[in-house]
Amino acid sequence: MTNFNYLKITKKRKIRYLKHVKKNATYIVFLHGFMSDLEGKKPKVFLNFAKKNKLGFLALEYSGHGKSSGKFTNGNISKWTKETKLLIRKIVKKNKIILIGSSMGAWISINQFKFFKKQIVGFLGIGSAPEFLEGLMWNKFSEKMKKEIKKNKIINLRHGDYEYPITFQLIKDGRKNRVLKKKIYQNIKITMVHGSKDESVPVNY
Repeated sequence: MTNFNYLKITKKRKIRYLKHVKKNATYIVFLHGFMSDLEGKKPKVFLNFAKKNKLGFLALEYSGHGKSSGKFTNGNISKWTKETKLLIRKIVKKNKIILIGSSMGAWISINQFKFFKKQIVGFLGIGSAPEFLEGLMWNKFSEKMKKEIKKNKIINLRHGDYEYPITFQLIKDGRKNRVLKKKIYQNIKITMVHGSKDESVPVNY
């Protein structure tokens, strides 16, 4: 049984999260992917690893994801980045941080360097997808799809067994969060893991 917690960030918005509090220890902060949640294997594996190695742990579900409140279509990279920052400040506080970002979570992780640069000591990217809204979506949209999303402010994308409601505000917000050409001058340990058969986020996208 996994014990989840909730943090109320506004009167109507609460974020579900998973934690293992460890005083004066480095924390693993796991950030999941687009339209994902904390029910999968990854967060539980990293939580168990943290417990065994006397590390702290934090993982959260962004608004509109999992059991966190809010509509998915109201969310964007800026909002999910801000929620992550709030949870880190609340749970991790001044402790050192190892960021683990899965898919979109890697993008949210990179954004945390703006706030916690001095605390971050490591970064693990799993199938990292920074700027995927442009590279994997907008740039591959046909002119017809671009017209549809501009007109209706939303388009439903089918990918395998899933359907993703992609809003125009999400695409535009992604452009405000460009990270691929930015440099982060910091001497930390970085590991990038990417499956060569990953169809959602191809290695060379």
